[in-house]
Order: sequence, then C-alpha cells, then structure tokens
Amino acid sequence: MTDVPDARSAATSVPIHPDLAARWSPRAFDASAVVSGEQLTALVEAARWAASWGHRQPVRFVVGRRSRTPGGKTAPDETFTTLTGLLKRGNSYAHAASALILVCADQGEDEKTAVYSAVDAGAAIAQLTVEAVSRGLIAHPMAGFDVDGARGAFGIPDGVRPLAVVAVGSLGDYSLADDAIVERDSRPRERLPLEQIAFSGQWGTPATLR
Repeated sequence: MTDVPDARSAATSVPIHPDLAARWSPRAFDASAVVSGEQLTALVEAARWAASWGHRQPVRFVVGRRSRTPGGKTAPDETFTTLTGLLKRGNSYAHAASALILVCADQGEDEKTAVYSAVDAGAAIAQLTVEAVSRGLIAHPMAGFDVDGARGAFGIPDGVRPLAVVAVGSLGDYSLADDAIVERDSRPRERLPLEQIAFSGQWGTPATLR
C-alpha cells in the first residue's frame, strides 16, 4: 500500500488523545477488506454509549456490510447494496467500504427534543469514528445521500430523521485511487485557530485557556 498522505495527525496546541489526533476522513477504501463482527459491534457500542440529552437515547442505526465469501472475495449484503444506491455521486468512493452505517435520530415531540436528538447523533458519530481509529480502521461520515429514499427503503418511521451515512473499512492503496481522491485526501488538515472559536467575557474576546 502506498503511504498515507502527509500530515494527517491533527496539529494541536497541546497533546490530545492519540486516537483523537489521528482521526480523519479518508476516501480511499480497500474494497477487498471486511470488518469482523466484533469490530462492527464495537463501533455501534461506542456510538450507543455516547452522551444523551435527558437520557432520551434517540439515535438509531441501519447497518450494512460486506462479508467474505467461501471463494475469498467480498460480497455486500442487501442493506449495504441499498445504502450504496442511496449515496450521491460525490460519495461513490464509499462503495468500496467494508460497512455502511446509516445514523438516524428520533426527533421526539417538539423543537427541543429535535434539536438535541441531532446533538446526540453527532456525539454518537464522533465516538464511532474514534473507536474505528482505535481498531486500525478508517471511517468517513457523509451527508450526501437520498434521505427520502432511505425512509422508503428501510421503512423509517415518521419523526425519525436520517442524518448521515458513515463508511467504515480499511485504508486502501492511494496508487489505485482516483486522482480527485488523492488530491482531496492530500490537502492539509486545518481548523480555525483557538482564538477564533473559544471566547471569554464577550463574544470574540479570545478565551484565557492557560
């Protein structure tokens, strides 16, 4: 496998947990790889144990995966095939993933429960992706998919909102990846500086963190 594009670890002002620093969203998946049942269970367990506002636990998952055939190849199950068909063209790289996880949120009875159901879903996705890193896997959350198509395909009830699809698998060979994927995955990892996002006293006044 070719080297991962340079400078993938987060450049932080102080050290953070290595798995958090190492988490990024590659697009080059190894189509010959599979995730084990234990790995897949661990990812959903990590998501299940994320913080939940009011203990509502509104997050739900639709899971599709590839399995190893007796001949040694990989074959997708029906759920995986359906999910790949729902992805927008720009996310076609995820067809090579080992598993696809549709993350949904039960929005509840009112605006407040709806808002915090999305917060809970974000926390669940974060924990899932870091658990993937801890197990030597990669994960890429995606917003580009047919939401209404997902509702119909999986019988998702009214009031439950499909929010994202997370592609999970093993890192692929960049020498075999499309030029567009290589270019996008080679861009520097950047975030706004702390003084632009963390404030004290008044909005816009950089927080005193040290």
